[in-house]
Amino acid sequence: MAKSHNNFIGSWAFLIGVVLAVILGLIANFSGTGSNLSEVWTIVLVVIGLLVGLLNVEDKETMPFLMSGTVLIIASALGGSVLWNIQIITSVLNALLLIFLPATVIVAIKNVFNIAKN
Repeated sequence: MAKSHNNFIGSWAFLIGVVLAVILGLIANFSGTGSNLSEVWTIVLVVIGLLVGLLNVEDKETMPFLMSGTVLIIASALGGSVLWNIQIITSVLNALLLIFLPATVIVAIKNVFNIAKN
C-alpha cells in the first residue's frame, strides 16, 4: 500500500529534523554557546517536531511511537542532567528534545481524541 502525501512529508521532516538536531547540537557546542541554540533554530526544531507528530504517525503506529518517544524524552532529559559536564552530548540531547517533545505530545493528544471518539 502506498504511503500518503502527509506521511511522506512527515517522514522527511523526521529524518531532516534528527539530522539537523545532531548538527545544531554539535555546532552549538563548538561555537562556544554551550547547549543553547538560537531562538530561530529552536523554533525550527519545534515546528519540525509538530509536523512529525501531525503528519508522520498513523493510528497503528501510535503506541510504538508514544513508547519510543517517551523513552527518548526521558533518556535525553536525564542523560543531559547526568552528563552535564560533557557539553557535546548535552547539546545534542537538548536539540533532540526540541523535536521529540512536541511530536510526542501531539501524538498523545491525537490518541486521547481517538480513544474519546470511540
